[in-house]
Amino acid sequence: MATGRALRPGAVLGLALLTGVLATGCAQSGATGRPAAATGGSTAPRGGGSPSPSATPPEELCAKLVAYWSRETVDDDTYGDYQSMGLSNGQYDILREVVDAARAEKRRAGSAAAERLIDRRARADCRERYRSGGPGEEHWR
Repeated sequence: MATGRALRPGAVLGLALLTGVLATGCAQSGATGRPAAATGGSTAPRGGGSPSPSATPPEELCAKLVAYWSRETVDDDTYGDYQSMGLSNGQYDILREVVDAARAEKRRAGSAAAERLIDRRARADCRERYRSGGPGEEHWR
């Protein structure tokens, strides 16, 4: 047997095809080591079999963020940095309005009323902000 000889182009192509077929077959095998079709299983990707959930609408995401941070800051005298909260400048404007209203409501009618106001105002203000599909034309808003 000789060493150091170059393989013929046909042999190289054959080895490449064989490697590809084997890799594909291994990737599709189930836990039994047999192809999924042979075991009656699905060839769909594993991990629950359900499609990934759709993206959260921007107005809903805004309302959740604003409500969360409103609850966190309603008892504080200061606000945090809007970027550290994961808010846009416009969402931060909504947050400040909601917190100011919630503080007044808390003094007037108590904590439970302030909680309800936070949810209501966050949903309404964010819905209005994203009513036409997105914030203003400025990138940071």
